[in-house]
Amino acid sequence: MSRNNPEQLRRILETVRTIALVGASDKSNRPSHEVMAYLQGRGYRVIPVNPRLAGKTVLGETVYPDLASVTTPVDMADLFLAPDRTDPVIDAAIKQEIPVVWMQIGVLNEEGALRAENAGVIVVMDKCPKQEIPRLGVPPVAQPAT
Repeated sequence: MSRNNPEQLRRILETVRTIALVGASDKSNRPSHEVMAYLQGRGYRVIPVNPRLAGKTVLGETVYPDLASVTTPVDMADLFLAPDRTDPVIDAAIKQEIPVVWMQIGVLNEEGALRAENAGVIVVMDKCPKQEIPRLGVPPVAQPAT
């Protein structure tokens, strides 16, 4: 199935529960902060990753310095990074066996995407889940019964 196929995007957004948001910001006017808040409001658990904010809290979640430090299993890594900074994160996602790497609008790394896909990782590029969820009619994530 081709990358960014609407059915694939829908399936990702309906099955993912825990997202590591790499490049998270504590500034409410930044797109990464807005997307994190939106995803949390839709029922996803979003774990912020940013070495400059490590140990602090963003939107109620502790910030981790990198993907390798995240102690919770992650279903998707959402990358808010300049394209030239994505290779180490893609490699970490492969090593951590994170099933999906989602690169935000304007984040393009064809070589990294191919490397991830060859390792069995699903890759989305140049898309934003905050835009795709309403466009595809993805319902809020159901919370597990406690």
